[in-house]
Amino acid sequence: MAKREHLLKYEGYIFDLDGTVYLSNRLLANADQVITYLQEMGKRVLFLSNKPIESRAAYAEKLNRMGINATIDNIVNSSLVTARCIHREKPGAAVYVIGEPPLIAELEAAGLRVTADPLEAEFLVVAFDRTFHYNKLNDAMIALKNGARYFATNPDRTCPVDGGEIPDCAGMMGAIEGATGKRPEMICGKPSPQMLSVALERLQLPIEQCLMVGDRLETDIQMGIDLGIDTVLVLTGITTREMLQASAVKPTYVLESIAGFME
Repeated sequence: MAKREHLLKYEGYIFDLDGTVYLSNRLLANADQVITYLQEMGKRVLFLSNKPIESRAAYAEKLNRMGINATIDNIVNSSLVTARCIHREKPGAAVYVIGEPPLIAELEAAGLRVTADPLEAEFLVVAFDRTFHYNKLNDAMIALKNGARYFATNPDRTCPVDGGEIPDCAGMMGAIEGATGKRPEMICGKPSPQMLSVALERLQLPIEQCLMVGDRLETDIQMGIDLGIDTVLVLTGITTREMLQASAVKPTYVLESIAGFME
């Protein structure tokens, strides 16, 4: 069990959202009190999400409704990072998107051109898409056969929700791999270094002064391990103690919930 003084020694805190701070519309384990406490101590707090089906503004509004002070500037999601990655590779590129309107808006805000014609696409972007269907799969195959580069927002198989899980981006990626044999050239969300790089840029702190808090071993915790940042695994989302015991991925600290910061 992590000691409170160890958890509070950092200057920057990066919190995953789904499964860590909330599940669907249910706040988890006094997360509002924990985050307010850290903010009142003068700590820098950032929220990080692989989920591309909401805009960063919508995330900020949701957190504020739950009693957590947040603005668009301290929220980083896989849509933002994906848009940055493609813009860096080719500003103004034509992009075919398997994804929902918030992702499309983020790509367009970065100056990329979203196209409905897979033959025009210089990049194929694949995300968690609750409107995924056969025609999108066919268009993805056409885009890749025509030479489009393939980026994905996140590798998650499922997304935790109140009462269980729902299929996430890996389901769309799996269908495309089944039809084409191809995997993404880059996955921009956690555990990618690109995701953490944007987070650290926002925090303006050295990595050793920051702590990553999340509920997934393969994304939140793996990213921290890969890049040398201390991590907290909370057991309110996807990962159970049994899964932790069976995994080679080991966090710095383990908490039953985010409430452990104040215990």
